[in-house]
Amino acid sequence: MRLIDTHAHLDDERFHADRLDVLNRARQAGLCRIITVATTATSSSQSIALAEKHALLSATVGIHPNHAAEVSPGDWDEVVRLAPRTQVVGIGETGLDRHWDRTPFPQQEDYFARHLQLARLHKKPVIIHGREADADIVRMLREDFDQHGPVHGVMHSFAGAGETAQACLQMGLYISFAGMLTYKNAANLRELAATIPLDRLLVETDSPYLAPVPMRGKRNEPAFVAHTAACLAEALALDVNVLAEATTNNARRLFGLTDKS
Repeated sequence: MRLIDTHAHLDDERFHADRLDVLNRARQAGLCRIITVATTATSSSQSIALAEKHALLSATVGIHPNHAAEVSPGDWDEVVRLAPRTQVVGIGETGLDRHWDRTPFPQQEDYFARHLQLARLHKKPVIIHGREADADIVRMLREDFDQHGPVHGVMHSFAGAGETAQACLQMGLYISFAGMLTYKNAANLRELAATIPLDRLLVETDSPYLAPVPMRGKRNEPAFVAHTAACLAEALALDVNVLAEATTNNARRLFGLTDKS
């Protein structure tokens, strides 16, 4: 069984002490690629450096909506400068968040629009974070879709409404599920997952956050994506090997991945 963790934060300081062990465990769990996702300009540079060093990794560049208020002069220019790098397979993580108030909402919208434009410029998928902002995300995506056509990207760690998922699918996006799918109180999310076409599904960890059952409460890591894949396969009434093959092919198609690991 080969899997791709489409969203991890391996530049996080919680991996500094044992990153090589984390990558070895990922390989042993069947992972053939991990996309390490940036949240700041510094994180973008660090993610690229990791991808240059480890064949298992690919990187993204971007500024998370909750960090947009912290940007220094030149940070966005740095993201733009790094976007064409060959190690970079996606733009983000970007999006909108009404749960936290760390960044004024108009500033979040500005940076989301910038990421959408940058993704189209370089023909790379956009990685979208959303929390308590479904209607706003769909609104901005719809504006982009109406002007430019299908949106090449993924709704990451999806936990929104079914209507949001369907709107995003209609605009061309993929839907990715993380460890929350495995939680006891997530029956509604599993029911929603069963409605997503198999050719538009992805799996991820969002590590070091959101460890899946039975690892909940521990630091999450890419190897644990196997638990989310197993849960998703059960929700879709599929053999886990069929689910793994489909989500891996989907990730390769979306992110333009080749076998380098």
